[in-house]
Parts: sequence; structure tokens; C-alpha cells
Amino acid sequence: MAYEETFHVSWAHLDGNAHMANTSFMSVAIDCRFHYFASRGVRPAEFSTWRIGPVVKRDEVDYFRELQLLQPATVNLLVAGLAPDASRFRLVNEIRRPDGEIAARITSLGGWLDLAARRLVAPPEALAAALRDLDRTPDFAPLESSVRKP
Repeated sequence: MAYEETFHVSWAHLDGNAHMANTSFMSVAIDCRFHYFASRGVRPAEFSTWRIGPVVKRDEVDYFRELQLLQPATVNLLVAGLAPDASRFRLVNEIRRPDGEIAARITSLGGWLDLAARRLVAPPEALAAALRDLDRTPDFAPLESSVRKP
């Protein structure tokens, strides 16, 4: 089973149409990712210690159904692609309504940025292991490493 958590649509999530705004879907997905890493012992302080952070090359959002104020929903996290050294990843979050219908799917292609060198790097093993342990999407495909070899 994929990592999953529940949230309720709040006033701050809404747009002028009285449903969950597109930027709110992104925020919920990003929070879910960091909650997952924290559940695996990779807390924000580790990122600071390691001097790395996630960098996203592309986000794709597909919208299917509305979510409205105070409605409960779930957000999950799956991996759709991963480089052998975990330097690059494709993560998927699915946000579902209480009846299980999908409201949105967010797919992000990214990697780990060395904050000093300003280039992609392989993450420490604890972070790589957390990514490898995620459930895979049915269309999972390995990615190439982006770490340059000498």
C-alpha cells in the first residue's frame, strides 16, 4: 500500500470558485512528501545537515473532481521512476475524495540539489532508501542517473 494521509479542505485551500485551488493541490502533495520522509527518519534538519534539497524540473497536474470546504480527502505518495543512485525521481501523489474517486493526480520529476555546488547529486543512503521503499506505480520506469562520472 502507498504512503497515505488524510486532510480536510480548509478555508485557505479555496479559490474564487469555492473549491480547492490548483496551488492548494500542489501544497498538499508537497506536505505529504515531507511527512513521508519524516516518518522514515529524514526530517528537515537532515536536509540542512546534508546541504541538499529537492529540486523539481517538471510538475504535471491532472484534475478530475472538485474538493470543497471541510471535505475530507486522502493524499498518497508513490514512486513512478527512480535512478539507481536515487539522484533523480518521478513522484506521484493522488488526491482522493471520501468515496475513493480521484480528485487530482500530481506527477513531479526532480532530483537532489547540492546547495553549495548547485548541481544534482545522489542523496545520502537514508533518503535513497526511503525513495526505494515507496510503492511503485504500475507504469514505474527506471531513470538515468544525473550524477556526472569523472
